[in-house]
Amino acid sequence: MSVSPVSEIEQQKIAKDLYSYQKKAIDKVFKRFDDAPDDYHLLYQLPTGGGKTVIFSELVRQYLKNHNKKVVVLTHRIELCKQTSNMLTEFNVTNKVVDSKANLDDQKEYSCYVAMVETLNNRLQEDRLDISDVGLVIIDEAHYNSFTKLFKYFEKSFILGVTATPLSSNKDLPMKGNYNELITGETIESLIENEFLARAETYSYNVGLTTLEVGSNGDYTVKSSEDLYTNTDMLKKLVYAYETHSKGKKTLIFNNGINTSLHVYDAFRSAGYTIAHLDNTASKKQRQQILQWFKETPNAILTSVSILTTGFDEPTVESIILNRATKSLALYYQMVGRGSRILKDKSMFSIIDLGNNLHRFGPWGADINWQKIFSSPNYYLDSIINDEDIESNFRYEMPEAIRAEFSKSEDVYFDVKQAYIDSVNNGESSKVLLERSIEHHAKICIENSEDVYDALALMKLLEDDINHRLDRYTKCISNSTFNFVKWLHQDYRQRLRTYLRKNFDEVFEAIHGFPPED
Repeated sequence: MSVSPVSEIEQQKIAKDLYSYQKKAIDKVFKRFDDAPDDYHLLYQLPTGGGKTVIFSELVRQYLKNHNKKVVVLTHRIELCKQTSNMLTEFNVTNKVVDSKANLDDQKEYSCYVAMVETLNNRLQEDRLDISDVGLVIIDEAHYNSFTKLFKYFEKSFILGVTATPLSSNKDLPMKGNYNELITGETIESLIENEFLARAETYSYNVGLTTLEVGSNGDYTVKSSEDLYTNTDMLKKLVYAYETHSKGKKTLIFNNGINTSLHVYDAFRSAGYTIAHLDNTASKKQRQQILQWFKETPNAILTSVSILTTGFDEPTVESIILNRATKSLALYYQMVGRGSRILKDKSMFSIIDLGNNLHRFGPWGADINWQKIFSSPNYYLDSIINDEDIESNFRYEMPEAIRAEFSKSEDVYFDVKQAYIDSVNNGESSKVLLERSIEHHAKICIENSEDVYDALALMKLLEDDINHRLDRYTKCISNSTFNFVKWLHQDYRQRLRTYLRKNFDEVFEAIHGFPPED
């Protein structure tokens, strides 16, 4: 063994650095290791921020101390490789990083290797690394499927996969096909209650996503996402959401596409905010400079493109903005988890959701039955609510600036779905609800106006509300052909204008008890 000797004092120091739930996890894994066959595949789940790297680093240390075999730790990104190597070193485990530049002439001097998937695959195909005496293989972020190609090289090794979300990134390659068993660690709620993670305050903004397309990887395409998230309205909504809930907080923004992130950068710069942009085209030096700036600047805003979902740990982040939608539960939890680290003066963080992710997956930290997901992943995936169903339950919320123009109206909301149900139950034509909607729109315009010209001006502020109501209406009657929708929008607005002109005086007097002044 070439592992550096560890004194009793050092062992005690390492043990004290482990929390009780981490020690319990290590005991569970070693029990399986002792009872199971040599080629057993075990999966361990623990939320982001729970210390998975600490746990498996201590596992490696104890394993090497008690077994005359070697360990391989696999990651999917170079940054994780280096971080893992550093953590192992802190646990007094001498290790060698097998990267593209590694000299393997001294491999016999090491009992622990840390490698990226593709690099290790190449070295094994070239027969440049001896793995004949590897007894334990640890796979970080095991839900990625790139690791499975290496399993054939470790048919006599105990494989331990670790992940925060034991749901495969590929629906056709379920994790239960590669792992014999799942062990779950502490829940997010338990880690919050015991002050290991920060609690989240979530603010969700309804976003129409039906224009998004799903790619071959099962998630929304970058192209369709950028078409939506680079439009002026979405950028305004993003800045408004930041100013409402995150202003002055260190904020990390996740986007789907470099172009989107650059538009976000420009939007915040134009609004006078300090912001930086980071994507995978940045050089190593640029990345280090940006992340150092982000770390040291209290109210910094960093807009990025998924590059910081793994291998990035900045506990001072106070707000996470999901300026994108995803169909990946793992990605959702990875993004949010970047803000969950706790500090002495930080017990809360904010989540701003601009991708309906809260509706799709539920609140971050909600009770999730990972065992059921592991055993029946397709059942879970098929049960995820689709975008059309999500949007059918949206309630239109008038922006504050527009709502202020209708301040004399007690209620500006009109429930189209309920009005449709009522009309059907009463044996009425569905067109009746359009008449009631027009009357309601006219009423809120008139009660905030002094004359018909004011009312017609206010009508122009109702564009989004009209669009929302008519969208709900076409879904209720199952008719959304292009020509019908175009005609419906034109007809509704024309009828509303006509109603205001013909009925302004009568409605005004009914509201105020006196006629409008001439």
